[in-house]
Amino acid sequence: MCKIEQFIGSKLQERKDKLSIRNLSTNTPPVDFCSNDYLGFARSGELKHLIDATLASMPDYLNGAGGSRLLSGNTHFTEETEQFIADFHMAESGLIFNSGYDANVGLLSSVPQRGDTIITDELIHASIIDGCRLSHATRFKFHHNDINDLEDKLKLAKGNIFVVVESVYSMDGDIAPLLTVSDLCERYSANLIVDEAHATGIFGENGRGLINQLNLNDRVFARIVTFGKALGMHGAIVLGSRNLRHYLINFARSFIYTTAAPIHNIVAVNCAYQYLYQVDQQLIHQKIALFRKALKKYQIKALDSESTIQGILFSSNEATKQAAANLQSKGFDVRAILSPTVALGKERLRICLHTFNTSEEMVSLVNHLKELN
Repeated sequence: MCKIEQFIGSKLQERKDKLSIRNLSTNTPPVDFCSNDYLGFARSGELKHLIDATLASMPDYLNGAGGSRLLSGNTHFTEETEQFIADFHMAESGLIFNSGYDANVGLLSSVPQRGDTIITDELIHASIIDGCRLSHATRFKFHHNDINDLEDKLKLAKGNIFVVVESVYSMDGDIAPLLTVSDLCERYSANLIVDEAHATGIFGENGRGLINQLNLNDRVFARIVTFGKALGMHGAIVLGSRNLRHYLINFARSFIYTTAAPIHNIVAVNCAYQYLYQVDQQLIHQKIALFRKALKKYQIKALDSESTIQGILFSSNEATKQAAANLQSKGFDVRAILSPTVALGKERLRICLHTFNTSEEMVSLVNHLKELN
């Protein structure tokens, strides 16, 4: 066996020994408490009909992209969709990327320069971390949602300053103190960047997100909105000024050097945004309240969350995997989140709530969680 195969084998064995090895699975128990399809868009027959009808009216656009947006992959419909989404979120402009990962990497790797400073929450998404690593800027992280620690880091910052947070955190499900963070950024002339992946569709009028709900539209430098959560689609958009959009077209490598999304993907995203106007956002919040009430009734210790993401902590990777397997055997699609994805000792079941989860399913899940505790 050659040296590189020995290295690969040893790293995989380390993960196996720590019970943190990842494997792909096609096993999907019938009751979904796992996916990010919070509003059920990915399974919506009505939305599929809208997408099909729109595609049928656009015969010239039915082929794939065939190149990057800067070559053969751009269309009027794509640019109209970008502006439609920007208007929906009350932003000046937007640029679509092929994924949330691409959007975060493209933005964070291209805008901050050597001599600038990026300050991120310690629980920020891996895609943001990777984007920051590709930047030549100085990087700090502050304790999760800790305003005092953020200010300590701001006092050390030089050059153009960028503070990066998520409005709703993907693993804990809690919400950033956006008003206070925004005030602090203005005091230190810092540029606020907010990832709204898990807030879009859930918070704000018609699901416009927490930035809109808190009237912070004009106080953020950039927002990242992904289409693969509540919208049930794929891709993402960076929202900001027209200048920012033009800058990213010229300098964001994850935008420039990739084939554009096919037009049917853009049509699907456009239709999903249209469909948001038909959604009663109160329904998902009623589901969240019911689930939290059931957890409290049975004294099940959960992370504090007002979002669709609910975390039940366990003591180790092994205990978490066993709990997930137990629930899956009873028909609940609940997955274990293990270290190193989360910090050692904070392994958890990540339970996602959806509009299509019935009250009976949620209460039954909580009853089974009680047996595991």
